[in-house]
Amino acid sequence: MAEGFEPKIVAFSCYYCAYAAADVAGSMRLEYPAAVRVVELPCSGKIDPVLLLRAFEEGADGVYVAGCLEGDCHFQRGNLRAKKRVARVKALLDEIGLGGDRLEMFNLSGSMGPRFAEIAREMTERVRRLGPSPIRERLSARGEAAGTNPGREGDLP
Repeated sequence: MAEGFEPKIVAFSCYYCAYAAADVAGSMRLEYPAAVRVVELPCSGKIDPVLLLRAFEEGADGVYVAGCLEGDCHFQRGNLRAKKRVARVKALLDEIGLGGDRLEMFNLSGSMGPRFAEIAREMTERVRRLGPSPIRERLSARGEAAGTNPGREGDLP
């Protein structure tokens, strides 16, 4: 683990449930790591594998998709589609050596603010143990060698 490492986490969250849970967490003044960037989706089923991979490409150390509880998707089966896509990308991340543990899928309802904050802390701790993303390290090394800002890392949502 890198000393002083603070992971950058992107949380793609369903508007109806997970994003609402994030709102509840904020209303309850529950704390979770500031390095977690929440990105609102109309449905977790709209997550595209390319978007998940792009988050890593742009410097995320960890990514999670948070959708409605299974059986409660506002778009019927969107969260089930998201679950399958996340599983495929996790396998790909393992295959290319980045590590599938850096990506996860969670299900929660809009009233589960404490659970949303808990998930954010859990993912941050998991990724902290894994260390910086090898892609992020390469971006940093390339930027240091050139004396410039490494890539588009600052563009993380």
